[in-house]
Amino acid sequence: MWRHALWRLLSHPAVDSASLAVAPDSAEPYESFLRQYPAPKPLQVLPCGGATRQQTVANALRYLPEGVSFVAVHDAARPLVSHALLNRLIETAQQFGTAVPALPVQDTLKRSSSGGQVVETVPREGLYRVQTPQVFRADWLINAHRRAAEEGFDEATDDAQLLERAGYPVHLTQGDPRNIKLTTSDDLNLLRLYAGESALPRTGIGYDIHQLTEGRKLMLGGVAIDYPLGLKGHSDADVVLHAICDALLGAATLGDIGQHFPNSDPRWKDAPSLSLLQEVGALLQHHGWRPLHIDAMVLAEAPKIAPHVPLMRTRIAQTLGMLPEQVSIKATTNEGMDAVGAQRAIACYAVATIYSTTGEANDEQIPTQAG
Repeated sequence: MWRHALWRLLSHPAVDSASLAVAPDSAEPYESFLRQYPAPKPLQVLPCGGATRQQTVANALRYLPEGVSFVAVHDAARPLVSHALLNRLIETAQQFGTAVPALPVQDTLKRSSSGGQVVETVPREGLYRVQTPQVFRADWLINAHRRAAEEGFDEATDDAQLLERAGYPVHLTQGDPRNIKLTTSDDLNLLRLYAGESALPRTGIGYDIHQLTEGRKLMLGGVAIDYPLGLKGHSDADVVLHAICDALLGAATLGDIGQHFPNSDPRWKDAPSLSLLQEVGALLQHHGWRPLHIDAMVLAEAPKIAPHVPLMRTRIAQTLGMLPEQVSIKATTNEGMDAVGAQRAIACYAVATIYSTTGEANDEQIPTQAG
């Protein structure tokens, strides 16, 4: 749970680093896990957990890196935060200093006595359910926690409440109905459904081959490899990423790489193929798809691919907002046969599995003056 939540944050280009606040004396299991699956960006594990959520956040704020302008406070129990939501939060926070994701209350609200008898019906106009992450100016958040501690207030259910008490303006922005918090077993079933574990996936296949030539840097899987020859092509000719792009596009029935990045377009001249992959990922997201798993097989007599595989997996996963273990890279030779076997070319096959995110976006809009 915590890793899914963190990786979705860290894969966003505007997020520089993260801190994971855990209970005292319990850092080792997290650090051991992170040694096996390193984070894509700086991540510190802080065994600074307090008796309450408020105390834990206040303790973690003491370890903020210098120069941080904005802080996002997020619950590990919300693992499906999307980049679209983060974009809205960052834009709002940069404009107003605060940003809290919220959804309008849609159900009728009743207040009852201890015996269960209805006392009144509560108007739901202007009422919202708030989520995390909540983004604040760092100095405002630190000051709000300091003032709450000085005044002996320790009952906040979220950080926005502390900023409200300190007199800072708190602004709401459009939340995400799929950004649910794990509380019950029913929530877990919904999380599995939204994560694609219960949806019917689609699969695509991709293939690419490029000639080896002098005077070019060899790029494979987004990694520069020290080798006297590079691949000839309009972009950087990264066959691994090109095959993956075609597999993703094929799974979503969105054409092929040549259709979206033609060699007649000067924009893609010598372009890094990670940029092409990022464009394909955004295209899939626009059409309601998200990658679930990628498997690529590189065909090359030389150089050795295995030493570079971990970094390839990390870069591909980070570009697509996935976890590295959702990306598989393998390599084999062609036993001296054809152009690959004669060391005149490198080729790659790729298979990609995607799942639908239809309905993930929330069309309900929050008035700009809300908060």
